[in-house]
Amino acid sequence: MAILEVRSLSKSFGELNVLRDISFCVDKGQVVSIIGPSGSGKSTLLRCVNQLEKADGGEITVDGLKMLSTENGKAVYASKKELRTIRLKIGLVFQNFNLFPHKSVMQNIIEAPVHVLKKSRQEAVKDAELLLAKMGLTGKENSYPCELSGGQQQRVSIARALALKPEILFFDEPTSALDPELTGEILKVIKELAEEKMTMVIVTHEMEFARDVSNHVIFMDGGYIVEEGDPAELFGNTQNERTKQFLKRFKGM
Repeated sequence: MAILEVRSLSKSFGELNVLRDISFCVDKGQVVSIIGPSGSGKSTLLRCVNQLEKADGGEITVDGLKMLSTENGKAVYASKKELRTIRLKIGLVFQNFNLFPHKSVMQNIIEAPVHVLKKSRQEAVKDAELLLAKMGLTGKENSYPCELSGGQQQRVSIARALALKPEILFFDEPTSALDPELTGEILKVIKELAEEKMTMVIVTHEMEFARDVSNHVIFMDGGYIVEEGDPAELFGNTQNERTKQFLKRFKGM
């Protein structure tokens, strides 16, 4: 069953067409990696689905709820109430962590459950402690972001996203701000979430990781989906020349 459906999505910034007729689906429990060169539209696609950018046209449906449709050639969004409901079904982990620097780790994680989901502080703290244990961060509850390594900060941001219990979790290049040693920490966490059948869409430049963890891979270039399919087929036996050219740059591909 598709939990995310994107149909004919388009987005431009002035004269620059960033997304051109983008269509794909994500099934519940599936891990989809989106790869491609910088400037291909990957992050803009995630921002449109997460309501951080307004699309120009197309359709977006999340867990059966229509977020965006096109009527008479114009993009029409759902009501504010419906958009809020949809937003709660989606979690996003940014590449630069986006933690509140003046709040502790615990405060960062419980902020949304308390104020958005209206959970009691006691319940939110209990859930946060379980998530921090899952992330290997027990004992860091009272630390501030500046006292953590980049890998630890990113694990806190993942815990924060999971605290809202989203139906689908998006990652926008989650390791791009980390050195190679810390990158391994985050990839390990994402692999564990994949084993738990967490539905995820991951924009990444880590090709071997995308090949190993994904059920489905989408290759974008120039605002288009050039190719998509099974990771083993796309990485190991693609017949598309543009995909071949892109993957040649990566060792082990």
